[in-house]
Order: sequence, then C-alpha cells, then structure tokens
Amino acid sequence: MPRRHKQRNCRRLEGKRNFKPSGIPSMKLEKTELHLDEFEAIRLCDYDGMSQIEASLSMGVSRATVQRLLLSGRKKIVDVLLHTKELIINEKLD
Repeated sequence: MPRRHKQRNCRRLEGKRNFKPSGIPSMKLEKTELHLDEFEAIRLCDYDGMSQIEASLSMGVSRATVQRLLLSGRKKIVDVLLHTKELIINEKLD
C-alpha cells in the first residue's frame, strides 16, 4: 500500500492558468500539465532565489522532494517551449 502524500504548502492560483504560442488555436495544440507543487518549487528556487533547503522548509517537504519537483517542472517547461505545446498550470495538488 503506497504512502499518503505529505501536505505541501503552496500558494493558490486564482483560476486556471494556461500559456500557449500565439496564432495557433488551443484545440490544435498538445497540452502539458504543470502541477501546482512543481510550479511552487520553481517559483521559490528560480524566481525568489531560495535554496532547495529554504524552499523545502517553506513547502513543508524534504529537500529531495523539492529537487524532484524542480526537475520534472523544468523538463515540462522546456518541452512546451521546444515542441510548441500549451502549458496548463493545474491548481489542484495531487
């Protein structure tokens, strides 16, 4: 039986956020979903300039979890930019 997810402290977004290339209808684009915890880890480390340890304390998770969230979130963002996809930021935590 898998363990339950630890409660993660993330800022809530108001409404759904999506970003897509201009000039291409959304229905023609493949979609990539960025989870709120991945977005929060990227925001804390890359935008706010926190270390992974500081971000882990802020989010209430281990440093290794923050590192994993950063890797998966950054990979999704680069994939969206390289392959002309739509990025959807999911406000629900899984």
